[in-house]
Amino acid sequence: MDFILEGWTRQFQKDQELTALSDAEAFEAFAGFCVLSSYHEDDFNPDQFRMGGGDDLGIDVAAVIVNGDLLDDADEVREAVQKSKQLDVRFVVIQAKRSEKFETKVFTDLADNLVQVFRREPMTYKRSEDVANLRACVDAVYDNVSKLNKGLPKLAVHYVTTGRPGDDLLDEKRHAAAERLRELNMFDDVEVVAVGAGQLRELYKKASEAVGASFTMPKKLPLPKIPGVEQAFLGVLPARKLVENILTDPNGGIRKVLFYENVRDFQGYNVVNEEIRRTLQDPDRRDRFAVLNNGITIVARELTTAGEDVHIRDFQIVNGCQTCHVLFDQQESLSDGVHVNIRLIQSNDDDVIGGIVAATNRQTAVTEDDLAARESFHKKLEDYFAAHTEAHRLYYERRSRQYSGTTSVERTRVITRGQLTKAYASMVLGEPAGTGRYARLKSKHESALFQPNHDPHVYYASAAAFYRLEWLFRNKRAFWGYRAARYHLLAGLKDRLVGTGPWPQKAAGKHACDKILKVVWNPLESEHHFGEVLSVVVVAQQETEAERPGALLSDLVRTERFAERVRRGVSELPS
Repeated sequence: MDFILEGWTRQFQKDQELTALSDAEAFEAFAGFCVLSSYHEDDFNPDQFRMGGGDDLGIDVAAVIVNGDLLDDADEVREAVQKSKQLDVRFVVIQAKRSEKFETKVFTDLADNLVQVFRREPMTYKRSEDVANLRACVDAVYDNVSKLNKGLPKLAVHYVTTGRPGDDLLDEKRHAAAERLRELNMFDDVEVVAVGAGQLRELYKKASEAVGASFTMPKKLPLPKIPGVEQAFLGVLPARKLVENILTDPNGGIRKVLFYENVRDFQGYNVVNEEIRRTLQDPDRRDRFAVLNNGITIVARELTTAGEDVHIRDFQIVNGCQTCHVLFDQQESLSDGVHVNIRLIQSNDDDVIGGIVAATNRQTAVTEDDLAARESFHKKLEDYFAAHTEAHRLYYERRSRQYSGTTSVERTRVITRGQLTKAYASMVLGEPAGTGRYARLKSKHESALFQPNHDPHVYYASAAAFYRLEWLFRNKRAFWGYRAARYHLLAGLKDRLVGTGPWPQKAAGKHACDKILKVVWNPLESEHHFGEVLSVVVVAQQETEAERPGALLSDLVRTERFAERVRRGVSELPS
């Protein structure tokens, strides 16, 4: 194996706490991280997208990108498809081998297997549950073909080794594999790629860097010195340059990672966004865009200028998400006369950045709930998590990629808001079956999440249990293949240690947290107790599968019937 890649893979394995994986499995996770990062710039758990066990049809890693979101679960894909009015979908499939040579037959075999996965007829090949889940993801997309008005899905197939591509026969087989997949007439574009050691190194370097952009901005006005702000400019930028140089990712999609600090996701073509679209489509009005639109606000942690040239790194668009999405979607309507107002700010002060987000968004019709990400309780949680001793320290990620590039922070100890919400809902609110649908979960329990009078200790205990369970998924083979049931395992641990029924209050609640934390921070104890709950989950799976033959575990866990079986099974475990 390539010496440099071997060292990088070992460090990656250590950083991601994947030490229980074999060398081959670790390389699959590493290759998956490198390749998927070229399509998705936000952080993700690389091991989550790796297939496990036999009957994987040569697919080591697979993901579905729906409107910029990186997904691997059929239920999540269904939800993303259902809530979207139009779809932009890409399937990414990876086979990764540590070998220093490419085997030409891999392309032929992989294409044959992928025909089975993507064709509309039932699969006839024996397949693992992971492959069955991938097929369910495919069905979820093509069952809503009317929403594919931006074009059919794209398919990217990568064969990764530590060798060197370039063999004529290899290219011949690669092109033949791509042509066979095109003949399905199910994709707008098919790319079949041989990734060797050199390309893999470049992919890893890019995956490890913060988001950056370079552009020219001749019309900009520097603002006076502002406390907490290194420098700031007001200016205008041609809309085409904004789209091409800032908004577009390397694969031609919109860089969704830029908008996580913006308190609202794209709202679709509501009344306001429809008016923006009409302005851009009207030849008599589009050149007035800069005076008809408020523009966008960019906050960068690094900003350098040299004359008219500007380079920003580690940046977010904190206001203007709607404008940016409409501009991106209406690229063909952008003439040379369409300009966008830009507020460009460099700051490394989180409080200043939070103030900018709140101030710029309160000028529009944004509800107080939309601004929840900047409430003081989330800052309180961040401080509370980080205040623990090193062995028990976790990091609550208030803002996307908050700890990206911080070498002193173990990536596996970073808990995102989505992860914390689902863990808390499972253990404290007793909602393990509904956690897959985040929007519904948030709507149903809005008044019971992240309230100023809540005890941070309860959120920390939920996060610690989630961290330990993810550690078991990565390091203990008995848990492999049961990630889909993670929230039932968390709820089961709470029931096992604290008892069924509502979460206890006040002093009893603190005692419950301490009891859970005592177990989860002890690797042997946590493996024992989670193992007991896992045995119950396995039985619940068998009983529910008997009623729904052929159903995936990822579908079974979304039902209250499955949750009740786990709940009852845990209560019947010997004390």
